[in-house]
Amino acid sequence: MVHEIPPHPDDEPVIDLASDTFFMGQAMRQAQKAYLAEEVPVGAVIVQNGSIVARSHNQVETLCDATAHAEMLALTQAQESMGDWRLTDCDLYVTKEPCPMCAGAIVHCRIRRVIFGCGDPRGGAAGGFINLLQQPTLNHFSEVTPGVLAEDSKLLLKTFFMEARSKKKGGTD
Repeated sequence: MVHEIPPHPDDEPVIDLASDTFFMGQAMRQAQKAYLAEEVPVGAVIVQNGSIVARSHNQVETLCDATAHAEMLALTQAQESMGDWRLTDCDLYVTKEPCPMCAGAIVHCRIRRVIFGCGDPRGGAAGGFINLLQQPTLNHFSEVTPGVLAEDSKLLLKTFFMEARSKKKGGTD
């Protein structure tokens, strides 16, 4: 008779709160808030030492501010909460690949790592059409992890834009 040894409790946690999937799920919750506010559904969270220090979502329409992207708002919030503009030991989770404006701000804030959901081949600046986060001529280099919950992010964006086109054509609200 063969006896199986049960796994040790430290071998594999049931829920790993520090995982990329967990934190991207938190960013997806922010994207849902944007969606409900009729904003482009992008959400972001910034994490330091396993704790969320900032969370935000797109608020371009709400604030009438073209710079009110989820990443920009989260960066500002993190800097305020930490009392420093340098975020060298922080990681940014965002549901869509950052645009050039956001990537520039990420480099300047010195974010350690950027984890994103779906890519943006036409407008993304983390490897889409350009990679500003790893540009050798800039003063900072962020590690990039693409594709975390990519399908969920992509589906939310597709749904949002399909509904927006339908409303524009005189469809239902």
